[in-house]
Amino acid sequence: MLLLGDAPGSLLAGEYFFYFMLYSFLGWVLEGSYNLYSLGTFRKEGFLKGPFKPMYGFAPLLLLAAKDLGLSLPLMILLALIIPSAVEYTSGLLLKSAFHKQWWDYSGMSYQLQGHICLKFSLYWWGLATVCVYGLQPLIERLYLRISALWMLLLPLAALLLAADLLWTCRTRRRSVRGLELGEG
Repeated sequence: MLLLGDAPGSLLAGEYFFYFMLYSFLGWVLEGSYNLYSLGTFRKEGFLKGPFKPMYGFAPLLLLAAKDLGLSLPLMILLALIIPSAVEYTSGLLLKSAFHKQWWDYSGMSYQLQGHICLKFSLYWWGLATVCVYGLQPLIERLYLRISALWMLLLPLAALLLAADLLWTCRTRRRSVRGLELGEG
């Protein structure tokens, strides 16, 4: 892990952004694959138009930050259950309040909370988060070390593309929400 100044264990922002982008992309692939398996089509509408699912980027970053604090393995295993579910719940609430749309709905499932999270998928995220932090992340760290010089050159472009996708998505989605509020839709 690269160090930032004199703060032991803290990651450079560029490295964190690499992890965020990679996990967001892998989340898009995971959801698309699940959709292909369950519904027969890879493409599922997400908040962003591009191939990124930010929830899958934020949850691993929070877990990596917790791991960086040197927390015990039992506590990390517990956080691997809580953090992804908290990110999914918070994301669902924010998206619904901002755009009056619910991108996923677990309301028909047992042990769910406002349709934003449910026990079944929280357990899936728990397993995935644990594998991610302890199995996948060491490989991704090695990948980052190999391509970090290239990534630092590509980082501004990646940030620009993500920002453009976010702005374009918000603009088009807010326009459709306003249309619905005005009775056009």
